[in-house]
This record gives sequence, structure tokens and C-alpha cells, in this order.
Amino acid sequence: MSHLSIDAAEFAAKFSREPFLIGHALAEHPLFQLDRLVKLCGDLPAENVEYNAGEVPVHLPDHGLTPANGLSPEETVRRIAECRSWLVMKYVEADPEYAALLEECLAEVREHSEAVAPGMTRPQAFIFVTSPGSVTPYHIDPEHNFLLQVRGPKHVRMFDGRDRSILSEENLEHFYSDRGRNLPFDDAWEEGCWKYTLQPGQGLHFPVTYPHYVQNGDEVSVSFSITFRTPDLDRRRGLYQINDAIRRRGKTPPPVGSRPVRDALRWNLRRVGRKLGLGK
Repeated sequence: MSHLSIDAAEFAAKFSREPFLIGHALAEHPLFQLDRLVKLCGDLPAENVEYNAGEVPVHLPDHGLTPANGLSPEETVRRIAECRSWLVMKYVEADPEYAALLEECLAEVREHSEAVAPGMTRPQAFIFVTSPGSVTPYHIDPEHNFLLQVRGPKHVRMFDGRDRSILSEENLEHFYSDRGRNLPFDDAWEEGCWKYTLQPGQGLHFPVTYPHYVQNGDEVSVSFSITFRTPDLDRRRGLYQINDAIRRRGKTPPPVGSRPVRDALRWNLRRVGRKLGLGK
């Protein structure tokens, strides 16, 4: 059974470079009914469920500043239509039913991604359940991601992660060194960003570390995010961590990718050091 509708030519031209839309057939799937999501909330480890009040600004410099909503996770899902909240269930592949669905969807993606970014690994899935009007603040993510809109409309604003006037080397070093995913935001960037209003049955590709923020429409929203990594992303993370360490010693490293020979040497030294137990 096919779940996704993917244009092969568009995938080949845009994957990991620009956002693009795909189709999916999950809008009426029983795994995304609210009663099933309440059960999933209770079954997952507490640390895999993140939720808070959904009425927050686009720019939230510290994710820890997000206000709580005063409810349990299960109650948040039950009352999502009126409780003005944002909730994400992480790593839902811990549940066998969701794991099977994730694998089925990513098998369809793999048919196209291997030619562009080989070595699909670490499949993970996230489910977002959010109240009307809720905002996910401006941030970046580390994975290859397809966000599948299951219920309600969702407005996405995405910005070019290759533009260093929007996303600096320092921003990336900070992110890859695990010091937060939220970013400073300038309203002037809105003019040139990609704008999408996702409807049920539509999915959107998010290139790795392309900044974005999301706002729901006037209905409850349910979204299924299917993600994976590839070996080149591990290398990218390592190189930014190396540059972060250099910058914290008071020096200015050349941007990742600007000196390929240097990058290869530093990455290989890091890998050897790890194998010898000389570093993280």
C-alpha cells in the first residue's frame, strides 16, 4: 500500500536544497484519531512528550522560557480544541504500530533519497497536536524531514539555510554544540521566505537546518513528521563542533565547506581520535 505521492524529478532537483510539497494518504488514518493519540501520550516515556502553552511569539530566544499550560499530556490532547496548547510526541516509533507506519513511509522516500543522499539511518517520527492559532517559534532542526499534515491547516514560513545573513556560522556552531535550536529573528526576512499553507493530505520537505516557524490555522492541527539522518549529516555536525571549539578559543575558523581539504583532514582526525578514545 502506498502512503506518499512524490514527484521523482522534483525530489531529485530539490531534496536537501529547497522545500517542496508531496502528497500523502494519512488524513483519515486511525493512528491519528485523538483517542489513539491520547493512548500514545500515556504509553510513551514522559521525557518523550513535550507540551506547553501555544500562544508564544515567533521569536523565543530560550526554549526554556515557553510557558506551561497546567494540564497533563493526556488532558492536553483531549482538550486541544480549547486549551490553547502545543504538544509534540517524540520518537513515536517506540510504539510498534507507528514504527511500522514510519518504515512504510520512509521506504517510499528511500526510493528517491538514496541517489541524492545515500545511507538512510536513524528513522524517527514525531507527532504534533496543536490548538488553533498555536505557534512553533523560529528554529532549526538537524534531520531530513517531511512534515505530513493530517488534520487542519498549518502555515509554514521557511527561510534559506544557505543564506549566512539569516543563518550564520556561529548560529550553526551553537546549534550543533547542543546549546539550543531557537534563533534570533528579523521581520525583514519575511519578504523573501517560502510560504506554505499545508492542508490535510499535503506534506512538506524541510531541508536540514533551514530556519522556520509554524502557525496553525483556526482548527486543531495534527501533523506527522517523518525524519532520518545520513552519514553526511554526522560529518556536518562534527565539523561545526570543531569550529565551535576553535571559536571559543578566541580564533575565527573558516566556514564549513569553504576549505574541503581542511574539512576532510579535521573530520578524519576527529574520527580517529574517537576510535582511540581521545575525544567525544
